[in-house]
Order: sequence, then structure tokens, then C-alpha cells
Amino acid sequence: MGKTSWGALFGLGCFSSHRDHASDDSRPPRPAPLPNDDGLKTGNGVTPSPEDLSVSLAGSGVEAFTVDELQTATRDFSTSNFVGEGGFGPVYKGYVDERLKPGVRAQAVAVKLLDLEGSQGHKEWLAEVVLLGQLRHPHLVKLIGYCCEDEHRLLVYEFMARGSLEKHLYKS
Repeated sequence: MGKTSWGALFGLGCFSSHRDHASDDSRPPRPAPLPNDDGLKTGNGVTPSPEDLSVSLAGSGVEAFTVDELQTATRDFSTSNFVGEGGFGPVYKGYVDERLKPGVRAQAVAVKLLDLEGSQGHKEWLAEVVLLGQLRHPHLVKLIGYCCEDEHRLLVYEFMARGSLEKHLYKS
């Protein structure tokens, strides 16, 4: 490149840099970010309890499972039942029926465990339970249930025998 081209690029860079700083000065200052809260708060500032969750999902058909029930369903989260890794954490295939939990239809399920060290926390888990607990659509995988016991957060979905949509869209 010639001297003229380099000079033009340098001048354009200075103008662009000056313009960015000038426009920043004319904007009102942004408020400080709120502290990161790992729990989803209700209007009164209290994190919903498992009991609150079961009350809000009453009549939706979404079951509240225990950790013991889901350990039984997945054969103690056996590696032979490991399906893959999702956004929340590991996913295992399991099986639920009347013997495991009265009133539950016999079916294969996918059990997602929330990885406590992962990027998604209790707030996202709770949002997924509440949102998918209320939605029914033929193109959405059905949320069968959840577990909110001590520090454990699990989601129970109908099992997709042919794999995820992502797998079919992006298979290599």
C-alpha cells in the first residue's frame, strides 16, 4: 500500500475512534448492574420453594419426582443410560411407570440433571419448568416432571427415540 492509502486508513481510524468516544459522552450513564442472583425471586423477594412450584403446576400434568425415584428410573444414572450432554448438564434415559410413581403413564423418559458448576442455574431451570409445564404442542417435547430436592434440580421429558432435533439438523 502507498503512503496515501496508509494515511487515509489512519485518519479513518482516528475519526472512527473519536466519534465512538464522543457519542459515549452524550449518552446518559448506564445504571450499575444488579447483583447476580442465582434464585428466581417472587414479587416479595422470596425464592419459590418446591411446594410453591407444585402448587403453581397443579393441574398441568407435570409430576414432582424425588431423587430416589429418578435414580431408580435411570438405574442410578448408569453410564449405559447416558444419552448425552445438554445445556443444563448430563442427560440419561430412564423408564417411569405406575410402580415407580402411582398415576404416571408407563413410558421412556429423558432425565436432565442440572450441572451445578454449569452456566445455567436455578433461575433457568425454574423458568424451564414453569414455561414447559404450561405448554403443550405437537412439535415440542413434553415435560413429564421435575425434581427439586435439596440441591438437586432435574427435568424429566418424554424420550425422543430418534435423538434430538439438533442431531438431525446438523448430523455430519
